[in-house]
Amino acid sequence: MKNLLLQAGLLIFFAGLVSCGRPVANFSYEGHDQPAPATVQFKNESQKAIRYEWDFGDGTTSEEETPQHQYNSSGNYLVTLKAQKGKKEAVMEERVVISAPERCLVEIETDYGKMVIWLYDATPQHRDNFLKLAEQHYFDDLLFHRVINGFMIQGGDPNSRNAKPGQALGSGGPGYTIPAEFVDSLIHKKGALSAARTGDQVNPEKKSSGSQFYIVQGRAVSEQDLDMMESKKGFRYTKAQRDEYFKVGGTPFLDRDYTVFGEVIEGLDVIDKIAEVATNPGDRPQVDVRMKIKVIK
Repeated sequence: MKNLLLQAGLLIFFAGLVSCGRPVANFSYEGHDQPAPATVQFKNESQKAIRYEWDFGDGTTSEEETPQHQYNSSGNYLVTLKAQKGKKEAVMEERVVISAPERCLVEIETDYGKMVIWLYDATPQHRDNFLKLAEQHYFDDLLFHRVINGFMIQGGDPNSRNAKPGQALGSGGPGYTIPAEFVDSLIHKKGALSAARTGDQVNPEKKSSGSQFYIVQGRAVSEQDLDMMESKKGFRYTKAQRDEYFKVGGTPFLDRDYTVFGEVIEGLDVIDKIAEVATNPGDRPQVDVRMKIKVIK
């Protein structure tokens, strides 16, 4: 009996030593060497810890036990995990490599969320101009100054940066236009990024504004809608284009009249959130909706 009690006591003693030991920091991850923007899932494999501090190497941190993190730019990031128990802590560091994006991407940040937009190579003049302006921070703090629910959200007027309430907007720009780049395969489906422009009466060549753009929200599209557009404009939609319109909706009556040069690939719900805001006469939101645009590298 004494031996059994002694053995039990030893087990309790050693268990106490283990429980009082220093924490061990360890983690693994999935998503290494993906093109930006890339989501990396971290798996916490630490031992004897009750608190965690993550530093993802891009200026952001987390105290989640097993976090997921999105890297918006390519780079070589040093990820640090601190595993803590009381005053004791252990640290593990590991590098995560995110490669450059395979497509030309920009991110539009708003108070309603972020949108990632793919700029098409098929419209190089519009693509390069948009990239140039984004790199110059031209769009930062500009407004979505024209919002029509069921149609589109429009911004890019430099006059909107410090606009007073009630000030009319929509005529500003960088002082130049861009030649139209109509591409048969590009349509005004929901999420399409397109260039605003002045009307045909003063702009028969349909040249685009140098900075103003709109993102299509649109409505449901029927077979009859597309048949009518084909008859009116003298072109034919492919089956794939019809299927896309039936799936997500859009504004087909703008096809071949305004240049489509990109599309939202993440954050379609942000369009809906902005489109639902209350507006004043003239379609300007009652509460300013600001943007920041950066190139994803």
